[in-house]
Amino acid sequence: MELALQQEKAKQLRADIVKMTYLAKSGHPGGSLSCVEMLMALYYNIMKVDPSNPGWEERDRFVLSKGHACPALYAVLADKGYFPREDLWTLRKFHSHLQGHPDMRKTPGVDANTGSLGQGVSIAGGMALAAKYKGESHRVFVITGDGESQEGLVWEAAMSAAHYKLDNLTVLLDHNGLQIDGTNDEVMGVGDMMAKYKAFGFVCVKVDGHDIGAVVEAVNTPHPGKPLFVCCETHKGHGVSFMEDQVGWHGKAPNKEQYEQAMKELGVSDNG
Repeated sequence: MELALQQEKAKQLRADIVKMTYLAKSGHPGGSLSCVEMLMALYYNIMKVDPSNPGWEERDRFVLSKGHACPALYAVLADKGYFPREDLWTLRKFHSHLQGHPDMRKTPGVDANTGSLGQGVSIAGGMALAAKYKGESHRVFVITGDGESQEGLVWEAAMSAAHYKLDNLTVLLDHNGLQIDGTNDEVMGVGDMMAKYKAFGFVCVKVDGHDIGAVVEAVNTPHPGKPLFVCCETHKGHGVSFMEDQVGWHGKAPNKEQYEQAMKELGVSDNG
C-alpha cells in the first residue's frame, strides 16, 4: 500500500480506537492516537510477519512498552488480519481476548505482555540478545513512552543494549510530552532524549512521528554494531481536536456526543 493511502488509512484506525474506548467506557485514547503512524510504519512497511502464522519463528518481534496504548496495536493487528475487526468492539470486556493491556497468551500477534511501565525496553533487549545468541536474523522493535522513560530500568536496558552491540534492536520513543499527571516537565523532566540515548551508545534519529514515510526512513537508518533510537515527535490525542495535546484524555473514554464528534472529524460516518 502506498504511503499516501496509508496516511489516509490512519484515520480509520483512529476511528477504531475511539470506538473501542467509547464502547468499553474505559481505556487510554490519548496515547493510543499518538502512536498510530509509528505502528503503521512498522507493520505495513518494515516488519517481517505472517498474520496467518503469528508464532512464526523467523518473524520480527514487537513490544509495546506503553501497554495502555494497546487499542492502537489492536486496531493495526485486526487490519493486518490477525483476528476479525469485530473483535475490537469487545475491548476490556469479560472473556474478551483484547484486554486493557497486551497479553501474549490471549491475543494473536502480541509478542510480550506489557503494562507495568518501563519494562518494555528490557523485554525487547532480552529478545534481541537471545536472537544474537541463537544466530537468528530477526529484528526487535519496541515503542516506549516519554513518561515511562523516567523509570531507571529503561536506562539499564539501554546500557546493556549498547554493551552487547544489539544492532537488531530499535527503540522508538512516542515523544508527546504528556503523561497521566501533567506534562513530563512538570512531573519529572526527561531532558534531551536524543543526547541521552546517544550517550548510552545508540545511533539516534529524530522525526515527525505522524509521518509514516519519515518513520520508515528513520527505522531503516544503517546502524551496524549499535542499537537504534528513533525519537518520534507526536501529539497526544492526534487527529481528534478536543483530545489533542490534552492531558485529561490520557485515560478517559469519550461519551456519545464526543464519540460522534470524533467520528465526524475523522471522516467516518459508519464505523461498524
